[in-house]
Amino acid sequence: MDETAMRVEPHYRREGFDDQRLCVIPRPQVDAALDRAGTRRLTVTDAGYFPAAAGHRRIRAKGAAEAVVILCVSGSGTVTLKGETYTLTPSACITIPASQPHEYQASFDDPWTIWWMHVRGTDVAELTGPLLGKAQPLTCLRSIDRVVALFDELVGLLERRISPAHLLTASGIAWMLLTRIAADSILPADGSPLERAMRYLEARVDGNIQIAELASIVGMSPSHLSALFRQATGGGPGAFHTSLKMARARGLLDTTQMTVTEIAIAVGYSDPLYFSRHFRRVHGVSPTTYRAQHKG
Repeated sequence: MDETAMRVEPHYRREGFDDQRLCVIPRPQVDAALDRAGTRRLTVTDAGYFPAAAGHRRIRAKGAAEAVVILCVSGSGTVTLKGETYTLTPSACITIPASQPHEYQASFDDPWTIWWMHVRGTDVAELTGPLLGKAQPLTCLRSIDRVVALFDELVGLLERRISPAHLLTASGIAWMLLTRIAADSILPADGSPLERAMRYLEARVDGNIQIAELASIVGMSPSHLSALFRQATGGGPGAFHTSLKMARARGLLDTTQMTVTEIAIAVGYSDPLYFSRHFRRVHGVSPTTYRAQHKG
């Protein structure tokens, strides 16, 4: 972390913040972690919590050696990256790539409270971007309580002790943080048309819904709805509905004595032979063979 970055305006402060938490891993230990199995792919180098951080500002004209992740839990602030300024308000999280020039600062009127971490490793670029199709650095989290709990666990771990085992555990926590943030950037928000469409299909696993009908229900064109489904799930509405049907079928095969014909009808297939062929295409085995497999 660049704690020596210049803050020329008189309103910005050099000292810490009341009740702040700050963990900086000695760089020789970081270098050693980046050379070890288990942490070379992702290593936390710094982490902390800055409450009501009045006067907080960082300017890194050449960027940082690490990717920087900032989660705002109250107040507000701004981050400038690639010539664009993003406003962080509660539940907003931003990921700044390594070596990317940037500037960020707390609001003067309502300074932010933030959790943050710096990470390095061979997989960081993928975890903070292309892995899950994340195109924008800013994400509005829906599961902020879970993310805060992970940050708290991470900082608490590094406050107590720094050893190879602790850094390995920190890497696991950071991995969960980054994947949750990335997933939140592409999964639908509660109440959005896509989320309502998904819930509609989930409630009708035993039926068959046309895409045009589904799009009309949520007030969206079929092409736009299909594009949103592909972005969030990797397939269209039909593929998503089929995955729900197959999940229900697996559950019934595993937990009931229902016949294949009965299960086919329960998941919306009037023709059990067609259901069995479809099940085999998805799973590589017939429903009967699947049921006979030992699991757990």
